[in-house]
Amino acid sequence: MTKKINNYRPTYDWSKKKASSLYENSHFSFPSNTIHYLDFIKSSNLVPDKSVNCIIADPPFGISFTGKESLYNRKSSNVQSGYVEVDKYYDEFCKLWISKLSRMLNDKGSVWIFSGWSNLSSILNAISYTNLNLINHVIWKYQFGVYTKRKFVSSHYHLLFLTKSKDYFFNKIDNYPLDVWEINRTYSPNELKNGTKLPHSLVMKCIDYSSKPGDLILDPFMGNGTTAVASKSSYRHYLGFEINKSMDKIIDNNLNQVDVGSSYSPYYSRIHH
Repeated sequence: MTKKINNYRPTYDWSKKKASSLYENSHFSFPSNTIHYLDFIKSSNLVPDKSVNCIIADPPFGISFTGKESLYNRKSSNVQSGYVEVDKYYDEFCKLWISKLSRMLNDKGSVWIFSGWSNLSSILNAISYTNLNLINHVIWKYQFGVYTKRKFVSSHYHLLFLTKSKDYFFNKIDNYPLDVWEINRTYSPNELKNGTKLPHSLVMKCIDYSSKPGDLILDPFMGNGTTAVASKSSYRHYLGFEINKSMDKIIDNNLNQVDVGSSYSPYYSRIHH
């Protein structure tokens, strides 16, 4: 058994040179590596049919959150203003944005949707009105949560893995990929940011399993630009929407800190490092 694991190779793999070539030779009939500071629901028609390989979405959770609350133990001055939460009509909000995804996704494409537990039922209900297939319900477990007195501390998010067809692209990069991901939240104590920021490694894991170098990754709620940064650094193209226009300088700064392909390494070399 050990020998098989040691000799394991991912389903698909590319040298750094090949990955760079795939990136440079992929062309689109519309602007890519672009973030539209627009409402995704109202402006999703900017994305052509079947043009996206993978969608990664971390939508508002509908919990009256701004990121500035004292219970999150962070300086409110480090949280960029303008975050738009969806408190009312959350069911309708989910139906509206999730209904846009299938049209722009290519036939082998997939979707990753983050959710807290409070309104997970709204996400699942909205999915039931589409032709998307729920393949896995992944749990992201992180290292801390908000202190509680009369209930258990929540230290996980839900991550739904969806596909448009049964013949979807899936790169099995691990021999035994589990549906519980233990990835620590990262601390950025003096960094100006959106209310929430996903770890780069978490977003990168979604990209690794569901796309190839040169593919196009879409994020309907770009936030801090983590999906764009992860895509750029791994030889993927990105396209995003962000309703909070005041995030533009933060996202530009985050993108300017990485070069194309800077975090890329062949999967086989990671396994046998």
